[in-house]
Amino acid sequence: MRYGIVLFTSDRGITPADAAVAAEGAGFDTFYVPEHTHIPVVRAAAHPRTADGSLPDDRYLRTLDPWVALATVAAVTSRIGLSTAVALPAEHHPITLAKAIASLDHLSGGRVSLGVGFGWNTDELAHHGVPPAKRRTVLREHLDAMRALWTDEEASFEGQFVNFGASWSWPKPVQKRIPVLLGAAGTEKTFAWLAEHADGWITTPTEDGVDAKIALLHRVWREHEREGTPEVVALCGRHDAAQLAQWAEAGVTEVVFGMPDRTADEVRAYIDRLAGKLGLSA
Repeated sequence: MRYGIVLFTSDRGITPADAAVAAEGAGFDTFYVPEHTHIPVVRAAAHPRTADGSLPDDRYLRTLDPWVALATVAAVTSRIGLSTAVALPAEHHPITLAKAIASLDHLSGGRVSLGVGFGWNTDELAHHGVPPAKRRTVLREHLDAMRALWTDEEASFEGQFVNFGASWSWPKPVQKRIPVLLGAAGTEKTFAWLAEHADGWITTPTEDGVDAKIALLHRVWREHEREGTPEVVALCGRHDAAQLAQWAEAGVTEVVFGMPDRTADEVRAYIDRLAGKLGLSA
């Protein structure tokens, strides 16, 4: 089982580059950042953790662009994986987003994976022209269009929301297939979508019954005749040795720990202490 770090980026505190250097030096495998392009002041959508219009953290208002953040990380690291927990591809044009992700994978030597979400903030999606009831369709089309641009010499796509004729687009990613991980609640509907369009699951921060949900995911995966087993990335609030052992037995492939909203020195110290508890080596 691998271990990763997710930094809720903002314009204060430790920078993504500094946090990733510390994480790589401590022996962590992957570095994740989130995405919100903006937060509408007036919203009908309730945050999943508060069930009302309030936000659990003001960093939602201050989140850095994930691809700029990960580019700064790529420039100062050599091994650690670069990912998102989660990005919102539905809020971007797939041609330009495909270019950004392929460029990052090219320049980092093939270290990118793509954690995606449908988007809980339907008001944010609406500002990007995404109908809330169609967010799964939009995400699917954007992923399919980007994959065409990443793999085909002359790429084209025709869908309900994305259309472009035969086009050239380089660089291609170093990886033959950039892994896509879906961050969403663990339901059969979610897993059916995942088995069709993604390569793994990122749990929600408050996910319960993870063992049973992984078993359900594996069943749905087999029913869709996917080879191998899906990646399962579990978001974790704190170190719990018994829970980690249970997750490893259930099929979790990576555990990702969130960082405190503290000073740079405090975050670096937290990373070092966590690495010691996990028995990681630099």
